[in-house]
Formats: sequence, structure tokens, C-alpha cells
Amino acid sequence: MGQDQTKQQIEKGLQLYQSNQTEKALHVWMKVLEKSADLVGRFRVLGCLVTAHSEMGRYKEMLKFAVVQIDTARELEDADFLLESYLNLARSNEKLCEFHKTISYCKTCLGLPGTRAGAQLGGQVSLSMGNAFLGLSLFQKALESFEKALRYAHNNDDAMLECRVCCSLGSFYAQVKDYEKALFFPCKAAELVSDYGKGWSLKYRAMSQYHMAVAYRLLGHLGSAMECCEESMKIALQHGDRPLQALCLLCFADIHRSRGDLETAFPRYDSAMSIMTEIGNRLGQVQVLLGVAKCWIARKALDKALDAIEKAQDLAEEVGNKLSQLKLHCLSESICRSKGLQRELRAHVVRFHECVEETELYCGLCGESIGERNSRLQALPCSHIFHLRCLQNNGTRSCPNCRRSSMKPGFV
Repeated sequence: MGQDQTKQQIEKGLQLYQSNQTEKALHVWMKVLEKSADLVGRFRVLGCLVTAHSEMGRYKEMLKFAVVQIDTARELEDADFLLESYLNLARSNEKLCEFHKTISYCKTCLGLPGTRAGAQLGGQVSLSMGNAFLGLSLFQKALESFEKALRYAHNNDDAMLECRVCCSLGSFYAQVKDYEKALFFPCKAAELVSDYGKGWSLKYRAMSQYHMAVAYRLLGHLGSAMECCEESMKIALQHGDRPLQALCLLCFADIHRSRGDLETAFPRYDSAMSIMTEIGNRLGQVQVLLGVAKCWIARKALDKALDAIEKAQDLAEEVGNKLSQLKLHCLSESICRSKGLQRELRAHVVRFHECVEETELYCGLCGESIGERNSRLQALPCSHIFHLRCLQNNGTRSCPNCRRSSMKPGFV
């Protein structure tokens, strides 16, 4: 298959893919991979296969094609292609919750010599790195990366990238419990879709609606949460987006649990868990088990709650998510206290405080925990986070955390 025919077949696959004929598109692209001798065409078709498998939640297949793409980029001896392929490798590992590997591949991208693609892809590299840092509960580093990605988006008028970053920032602020910002950023993403997204994939609308649903639920606006989640699920089903379907099912379950309707919540958690397990989203599985544990606690079935917590804790430790570990130790602590298990209680209290220290989830001004309850937060330019009220009361012009860490011990 020559260069022209390769281009035609890639385009044919894209048209099929955009009209939701995914399996037919995959068949066309695999034929190109088998028959084409054109290295640039093979590289492009591998990129299409990486994207398609990502959206279907076939993350191990995504990783496989990303590895082949790197080999192709090396054959081409082109720095732009190498950067793109390392980014796809980073994203594949991000989806599989291999966050340390993601960060490593992102750093490889950033360390490559200056390329034409660098200006276009640098923001996407920073976004992937931010998502990985968030997966590890390294909040300051995550925020630094998201803000860097946002600068790339603004400097390059890349509204699509800005939309994705806003959704990640929504997730960030939901985790640290500034629910106003958790809603503000996905609303901003939805505005971008409305203003610029005429030719975009509907996944961007679905993504913003999902993050809005999460924020509305946390704020207690359960009707609005349900509406946004239904809209997101509708698009996810139309496009065969299994990862988003799983997230929506989890959100539906959380909404029903918030309403006290545990009978309806349980089967949604089961469905979400089934897809999360199938696609390999281990952090998603932790979130499902956390919701299930809370349901069992509400039913006073403490042994079943502890069983769910134990499974979640193993997964959270496996992926390195400190915030989930912190939440799970907090739940275990309350159960052990009510069951009178003093030795286990002490162990969970110690581990809980260790997790707080490791995540640096406390205000450097008042010393209280961040993320314990809904409160308005403010990030300084250095990306350290404080309670907004503390910064206003203190009137400080520089970061107290940075000032403390820069002070050297003196000897008289």
C-alpha cells in the first residue's frame, strides 16, 4: 500500500469513526498497519488506534499501540514524532493508573530538544502530568502542572485544551473540597464547548457535564447533579465511551446514596465496578468501594463495610493515591471506635495523620486540615493552597510555606 492509498484509508477510517462506526474504523486502520510500507502513514494510523482504544476504555491495547508508535518514531528519526509517541505512552499509563510511569514519560517529553510539535503538545504533556500528580495526591505539583497547561492553552488559543484542563481543575477542587471552584471550572469548560465547540467531538460536552454533576452532588444540588449526569451518560452511550459510562454510573450511585436510596445505589455501584474492572481503572474501583462502604455503614453492616474498605485500601496503596488511603483510614477509624477495637483504632489514627502529612493537606496559616469540609480555598502563584479566610485575615504578600522552607538554621 503506497503513500496516497495509506492517506485515503486513514481518512476513510476517521470518517467511519466520527460517524460512530468504531469497529469498522478499527478494521480499516488495522488493514493499513498490515499492508502499508509508508512509515509516516503507519505512525499516523497508530495515533488513531491509540485515541480510539483510549475512548473505548481498552487501555492495554492503547498501551500496546503506543509502544509500537515509539518504535516507528525512532525509525523515522524525527523529534516531533518521538514527542507525540512519548505523550501517547504517558497517557496510556495514566489511564492504567501507572502514575509514576506517566510522570517519567512526561518528563522525557519535556526533555526532548525543541520541536515544532512542542508548542502544540507541551500543554497536553503538562495536563497529563498534572492528572498523574493528582492521582498520587501530590496536590501542589498537580496544580503547578494544570496552571502550566492553562498557560499553554491561552498562549496558543487552544480552547479544546483549556476545556480539558478546566475539567481536571474541577476534579482537583472537588478532592480538596472547595466545591464552588469544583463547579466553576467545569461550568467554564461547558462555556468553551458552547462558544467554540461546534466542530468538536461531543465527548467534550459529556466530560464537562459529568464534572458539573460531581460538583452539584457535593454541593447538595441533587436534581441538577442528576440532570447533568443523565446528559453525560446519554452521550457516553451514543459514542460507546465505556470509561465515561463507568464514571456516570458511579455518580448516579453517589447521588442515590446522598438521597438515602441505598436500594437504587447498590446496583449502580455494581455496574460501575464491572466496567472499572474490565477497563483497568483501579482508582475508579477505589471510589466505587468507598461509596459501597458508606452504604454498608449507613445500614450498620460494619463487617461488610470493613471488607469493602480493605479491598479499596489494597487498590489505593497499589496506585499510590494518598487521599483515598486517608479517607479509608478515617472510615476504618470510626468503625473501630464503634466496635471497641482499640489496637486497630490506634493504627488507623496514626496512618490517617501520616497521610495528612504526606499530602500536605493542611493550611500553613491556621494549621487546620484542608479537604475535611467544604471551604473556599486560594492558591498562591507558587501553587501552595490556603483557606481564603486565612489569607484575607493574615494580609500576607508572600507564601508562608515557601518562606518557612527557605529559612536556613543559623548557628551563633
